[in-house]
Amino acid sequence: MQITVNGEPKKMDADTSLKTFLEGLGLDPTKVAVERNLEIVPKSTFESVALAEGDQLEIVHFIGGGHNAVTHTDDSWTLAGETYSSRLIVGTGKYKDFEETAKAVEASGAEIVTVAVRRVNVSDPNQPMLVDYLDPKKITYLPNTAGCFDAQSALRTLRLAREAGGWDLVKLEVLGDQKTLYPNMQETFVAAEELIKEGFKVMVYCSDDPIAAKKLEDMGCVAIMPLGAPIGSGLGIQNPVQIRLMIEQAKVPVLVDAGVGTASDAAVAMELGCDGVLMNTAIAEAKDPIRMARAMKLAVESGRLAYQAGRMPKKRYADPSSPLSGLI
Repeated sequence: MQITVNGEPKKMDADTSLKTFLEGLGLDPTKVAVERNLEIVPKSTFESVALAEGDQLEIVHFIGGGHNAVTHTDDSWTLAGETYSSRLIVGTGKYKDFEETAKAVEASGAEIVTVAVRRVNVSDPNQPMLVDYLDPKKITYLPNTAGCFDAQSALRTLRLAREAGGWDLVKLEVLGDQKTLYPNMQETFVAAEELIKEGFKVMVYCSDDPIAAKKLEDMGCVAIMPLGAPIGSGLGIQNPVQIRLMIEQAKVPVLVDAGVGTASDAAVAMELGCDGVLMNTAIAEAKDPIRMARAMKLAVESGRLAYQAGRMPKKRYADPSSPLSGLI
C-alpha cells in the first residue's frame, strides 16, 4: 500500500504498525512526534496504530527541553514560574553549522534558545541534531512557530512540539506576509486563545501596539514580545515610545523580539526597561558571530544596569561639571 510521509509518497506492507514503520526508517519512536491525517498520535499508541492506505503522516523531531540550575542573583527574573539570570534569549538558526551555534550560545550566556519544529529527514535519519551540541539539561529550549502564516499552522506546530518533547513554554508568532514578516495580530489572537486553553504557556511575538499587548496579557500570555523592527532587518528599535508604554502597563515580562542589529540596539531595549531581548540574525550573520554574541551579552547587562541606575535628565543647555565659583 502507499502512504504519504512528510509530503513524499512511501510504499509499505499492509498491516504495519506506526512503531514498526518508524523503526524501519531508522527513527527512534521516542524521539519524534507524529501527526496522522491532521491528528496527533500519542506516543503510547504507536505500537497499536495500524497504518492504512492513503494515510498522510507528518513526522517531526524536536530537541529535548530542560531548565538548568540557575545561580540566582539580585537581578534574576521570572518567566512562567522559572527563574533565569541571563536576560538574553538567542535563536539557533542561520549559523554555518551546529558547532558554531553552540559556541555562540555559550558566548552569549543565554539560558533560553528558540528552536523551530521541522520535518525529520526520513531519507537520512542519522543527520546531526542540535541536541548533540546544546545540552538540553543546561539550556531551556523554546519551541517557536517561525514560518507560520495562519493560526492553524501555528497550532499544529506547537501541538507536535509538545507531543515530541512535552514542552508547555512556547513562543508564538503568526506572520502577516513574506516581505515584512510583521505579525498578523488577528490570527495571533486566535492562536493564543486556543493555546492557552490547551495549557500552553505562551510567549507571543506582536506588533508594537500597547492595546494589542494588553489584550494578549489579559488573555493569559506569559510574556509580550513586540518587534523592535522587522525580523532580520537589523534596523534597531524603531518605536521606543510605544515599547515604553507597553512596559509601563505590563504585569508580565516584556522582551524586544526582532530587529536588533548590534550591541547598542540591545542596550537601548534594556534601557527602556525591557525584561530581556531575543535575537538571532544579529549574532548569526555578524562577521564574527562568537564575538558578537559576547558583545550582546555585555550590552544587555550594561543596558539593564543603566536602567536600574536611572539616567540623568536631559537638558536644553550646557551644565558645567566643575563649579564656576573660585575661578582663577
